Amino acid sequence: MTLEIDIVTLFPGMVEAPLAQSIPGRIQEQGLATIRVHDLRDWGLGRHRSVDDAPYGGGAGMILRPEPVAAAIDALRRPASTVILLDPVGEVFTHARAVDLAGRAHLVFVCPRYEGVDERIRSLVDLELSIGDYVLTGGELPALVVIDAVIRLLPGAIEAASTAEESFSGGLLEYPQYTRPPSFRGMDVPAILSSGDHGAVASWRHEQALERTRLRRPDLLPDASAGTPITKARRPRRGAHA
Repeated sequence: MTLEIDIVTLFPGMVEAPLAQSIPGRIQEQGLATIRVHDLRDWGLGRHRSVDDAPYGGGAGMILRPEPVAAAIDALRRPASTVILLDPVGEVFTHARAVDLAGRAHLVFVCPRYEGVDERIRSLVDLELSIGDYVLTGGELPALVVIDAVIRLLPGAIEAASTAEESFSGGLLEYPQYTRPPSFRGMDVPAILSSGDHGAVASWRHEQALERTRLRRPDLLPDASAGTPITKARRPRRGAHA
C-alpha cells in the first residue's frame, strides 16, 4: 500500500526540495509514498487570495483565517484521511506516533504561519503535533521532521533491521559507535567491538545505551526495555513553530 501525503503550506518550496532528496526522494521513486504539496493561497479569499487577518482583541502579527484552511481540508480529506495541524500546543511527536502514522493510508499536513491559527481551525483537524518546546517561523520544518520520521518506517523504505533495532525501539539513547581508524588521537576503539563475540557486543552496547540514557535523558528510563539488548538508537531532536 502506498502512503499518500498532502501538505498545505504558504511556502511550497520549503518542503518540495528536501522531500525530493536522499531517502525521501528514493521512497517516492519506489512508489512507497506519494507526496503532494499545495499552496494555501489556492484557497485564499478575494482577488488577493488573502489567508490571514488581524486578531480580535488586538495584538501583534496576523492569524490564519479559518475559511481558506477549511476549504483546503475539505478539498483534500477522504474517509481514510488523518488531518494533522503542526502547532506548539499539540501532542509532542514521538517515535511511537511515527509508527502509528506510518500505518495509516492518507495524511494531510496543515502548516501554519504568522502568529498562529484561528482557534476554530482546531475543530477541523484530527491531530495536533508539536516537535518540541521552541519557536520556529512556521509549520513547514516540523512537517518535514514528522514526514521524514514516518516514511522511513514504511516497509521496504530502508533495511528492515535498521528500523526494528533503532531509535527508541527499546526506549534508550544511542550507544557509542566507532569505525576506522582503530586509534585516533589517543582514543581507541573498544576491543570488544572487534572480538567477534556478537553476544558480548550486544550486551556491551546495551549497557552503554543504558549509561548514556541515565546521564543524558534519565526521563526516558521508566519507559526503557531494560532487559532487551539494543543494537541502534538515536538521540531525540525536538522543536516546534510559533
